[in-house]
Amino acid sequence: MQTVKIYTTAVCPYCLRAKQLLKARGVLQIDEIRVDQNPADRDRMMEITGKRTVPQIFIGNTHVGGCDDLIALDTQGGLLPLLQVA
Repeated sequence: MQTVKIYTTAVCPYCLRAKQLLKARGVLQIDEIRVDQNPADRDRMMEITGKRTVPQIFIGNTHVGGCDDLIALDTQGGLLPLLQVA
């Protein structure tokens, strides 16, 4: 299973929804980076993604995007294959 990294904040409902979906698809470990606790992490996230909003989700080296992007990927049948790439 690919590693999953999510840039989040404590009070973000979209972050919670994204984590719930990933867990429902079998992801056991999520590397969560709380940008509300460390502004340098938000700056890094913005450098990598060009976006300021959370969540920003990475599966392996692939930037999936935010929660809506993750849900769309799942709906189109692309999430599970991406998670399984070794």
